Amino acid sequence: MKEIKNDFTKGEVWRVIMRMALPLMLAQLVNVLYSVVDRMYIGHIPGVGSLALTGLGLTMPIVSIVTAFAGLCGTGGGPLCSIARGEGKKQHAEEIMGNCFTLLLIFAVCLTLILEIFAKPILYAFGASDATFPYAGEYVRIYLLGTVFVMISLGMNHFINAQGFSSVGMLTVAIGAVTNIVLDPIFIFVFDMGISGAALATVIAQAVSAAWALGFLLGKRAILDFKLKNMGLKAALVGRILALGTTGFVMSITNALVQTACNSQLQRFGGDNYVGAMTIINSIRELTFMAAHGLTAGAQPVLGYNFGAAAYSRVKKGIRFVSSASFVYGLSIWLLVMILPRTLASIFNSDPVLLAATERSMRIYFCGFFLMALQLAGQCVFVGLGKSRQAVFFSLLRKAIIVTPLVILLPYIPALGVEGVFWAEPISDLIGGAACFITMYFTVYKKLPQEIS
Repeated sequence: MKEIKNDFTKGEVWRVIMRMALPLMLAQLVNVLYSVVDRMYIGHIPGVGSLALTGLGLTMPIVSIVTAFAGLCGTGGGPLCSIARGEGKKQHAEEIMGNCFTLLLIFAVCLTLILEIFAKPILYAFGASDATFPYAGEYVRIYLLGTVFVMISLGMNHFINAQGFSSVGMLTVAIGAVTNIVLDPIFIFVFDMGISGAALATVIAQAVSAAWALGFLLGKRAILDFKLKNMGLKAALVGRILALGTTGFVMSITNALVQTACNSQLQRFGGDNYVGAMTIINSIRELTFMAAHGLTAGAQPVLGYNFGAAAYSRVKKGIRFVSSASFVYGLSIWLLVMILPRTLASIFNSDPVLLAATERSMRIYFCGFFLMALQLAGQCVFVGLGKSRQAVFFSLLRKAIIVTPLVILLPYIPALGVEGVFWAEPISDLIGGAACFITMYFTVYKKLPQEIS
C-alpha cells in the first residue's frame, strides 16, 4: 500500500513540481547557510576578519570535493530511484538506495584520510599565502573530521526527496543549518574559538542532519525500506549510479577546479584582497542560486517519474515550466546584483578596501547570470530523465572547457588584468548555457511523443 503514495502522474504538472520544489528551495537556502553564515561571522571578527574570510574562501574547493562525492551517489541514485518507482519496481528502487549508502561510506573514509594528509600542499596550491594559510588550515583540519556526516546527510537526502517527501528533505537540511547558526556565534565569539569554532559548529550540525535523514529512512513513514540486505554492492547497479551521478560530480569537481584556478590567478594578479572579493562573490552566488537549484531539484523526480510511467506529454509540460521559471528567476537576481552590489557585499565584511574590490568585480561576474538559468534547465532535464552522457558533457563544457582556460588566459590581456578572472564567468554563461539548452530542446523535448504512449 505504501507505493501508491506520491504518484506524480496526477494533478497539474507545474503544481506537482512546485509542491516538491518549494520545500527544496527553502532547504537550499538553509543548506547554503551552513557555509555562508560561517563567512558572515568570520568576516566580522575584529582585527582579522578580512584575512580569516579569505582563508575560509580558500577551503571552498575542498568542501566542493567532499560534496561532489556526496552528489556522485545522491544525484546518481536519486533519479534512478524515481524512475524505478514510476515503473513500479519497488525492490529495485530499494537496491539503488542501499548501494548508494555503501558507496557514501566508502568515499567518506577515503576522502577523510587523503585530504587530512595532504591539506597543507593542497591549500597552498589553491592560492593560500603565508598570511591566510593559518586560517584555512585551522578550518579544514576540523571540517574534514565530519566528512562522513556530510556524505550521509547530503547523499541520502536525495532518496527522501525521490520518495516525494520534500518537506522532510527540507527538514534534513534545516535542522542542521539552524544548529549551525546557533552554535556559530557561541563557538566563534563566546568561547573565543575563532575560525576553529566555525568549523566545529559545522561538523556538529552535519552530524545532526545525518542522524535525522537516517532516522526517517529507517522509519515507518518511508515508502521504500532501508534494509541491510540491499547494501551489498552490485557492479552493474553501481555502474549506472556512478554514470548518472557523474553529472553532479563533474559540476562540483569542475567548480573546485575553477575555484582553484581563480584563487591562484587572483593571488598572482591582485593579492589577498581579490581572493577575499571572490569569496564574497561566491557566497552571494550561493545565496542567489538556491531557489533555482531548489526548483530543478524538485522537478527532477517529477520528470523522472512521468518519464518512467510513459506520461510524455506531462514531461513536456514540466520542461516548459522549469525552463520559463528558471529564466524569470535568473533575470530578477541579475537586476538585484547589478543595482545593489556594495550592499550585498557588506553583509560579509566592512573593510572599505575589500568592498571596493568586490563591488566592480561582482558586476562583471554576474553580468550574464540570467543566462545560467538555461544551463540549469537543460541539466535538470538530462539528469531527471537519466541521460548521463549529455549531462556530463555540458557540465564539462562550461566549467572545464570554457571557464578554466579563460580564467588562466584573460588576466594576461593588459586591458583586463585581474578583472579577466571575473569576465570568464559571464562568457561561459552565454556559451555554455545556450549550448546546453538548445541541445536539450532538440534532442529531448522535440523527440518526446505528444501524448501518453
